[in-house]
Amino acid sequence: MLNGQKIAVVLPAYNAARTLLRTVDEIPAEIVDDIVLTDDASSDETVCLARKLGLFTLCHRGNRGYGANQKTCYTAALSRGADIVVMLHPDYQYSPRLLTAMAAMIAFGEFDAVLGSRILGKGALRGGMPVYKYASNRILTFAQNLLIGEKLSEYHTGYRAWSRQVLGRLPLLACSDDFVFDNQMLAQCIHFGFGVGELSCPARYFPEASSINLRRSIAYGIGVLRTSVEFRLRHWRLARPRIFEDDREMRLETNVPQLAQLLVA
Repeated sequence: MLNGQKIAVVLPAYNAARTLLRTVDEIPAEIVDDIVLTDDASSDETVCLARKLGLFTLCHRGNRGYGANQKTCYTAALSRGADIVVMLHPDYQYSPRLLTAMAAMIAFGEFDAVLGSRILGKGALRGGMPVYKYASNRILTFAQNLLIGEKLSEYHTGYRAWSRQVLGRLPLLACSDDFVFDNQMLAQCIHFGFGVGELSCPARYFPEASSINLRRSIAYGIGVLRTSVEFRLRHWRLARPRIFEDDREMRLETNVPQLAQLLVA
């Protein structure tokens, strides 16, 4: 807990058994009140290990995608009383030790959302980020800053902290169930007027860390640009994309009754 606010960490997991223990071991227990892991139908021992570690563990009945996994994570964290929710990949690519700093930026009222940026500083390439990934990250971020009107160092990190107000306000159920969910969620956050901060975060690239293949990377890039164009058209009042509509039926609170149907014990 920080400044009287309950801190939850959510771990959207898929075949994370090889890295889960290292990730959980570095989560600062002195400030984290709850850890929620949602398993997206892994074929390894992720669920068994998560339960041995004492994590609150949910399991999708079938593989539903990275975005759907996060929707379940956030719904569960909010239903368990979290005031600040930090999304951390359980593949040990990002440092859990930065959780305290990220949560504090929200807990003390500086920002509504915080991104752990691999680009601030010089940690990305030193940590082993492939040059083509670094280059595509910079190109996409440049285009998005122009279209969205922000000055973020990157839009593509998988290390993010959110206030309860953000998670309760955004129409997240309108977002994709796939990898572009992250980008849509961040664009929504900006669209609805929430403040976004960044913290420099070194990242590790190694064989066990999760990654997506070239085909899905290209699809993600196209989805990212589409999201940014839709953002700009919405602000020019030339289009009304569903993800930027203030639709209460698309908020996570409406996901609670359906949550049990997606899970197995």
